[in-house]
Amino acid sequence: MERHFVMTAFGYAIVGLLLGIYMAATQNHIQHVTHAHIMLLGFVVSFIYAVCYRLWLNSSGSSLSKLQLLTHQVGTLGIVIGLYLLYSGTLKESIIGPILGISSILALTGLILMKVMLIQSFKSVKS
Repeated sequence: MERHFVMTAFGYAIVGLLLGIYMAATQNHIQHVTHAHIMLLGFVVSFIYAVCYRLWLNSSGSSLSKLQLLTHQVGTLGIVIGLYLLYSGTLKESIIGPILGISSILALTGLILMKVMLIQSFKSVKS
């Protein structure tokens, strides 16, 4: 799993930096919230998950780890795309708001699953 997270982390970093460069070049910073979510949730959190898998988790093929990867990636993509559509004025908040809410819950679920797997891993080390 760490490879999946490292590769997606750096993919998000590239997209986030491209958006940042675009905002700087156009002097239009309306997407700064989207940029921040790409860099933090997409890059930083994905990279931290990769480190957690590498250091503490041996369950890279388990169904729980696959679910954790899926919930984080779908949630992050939903948030990033939703924020971009919201701040670009493409969709109104009344339309994109529920999608952002569901995506946020998915990203939170990914975080909770990571915590559960870490607790399980630490308990097995103590035993």
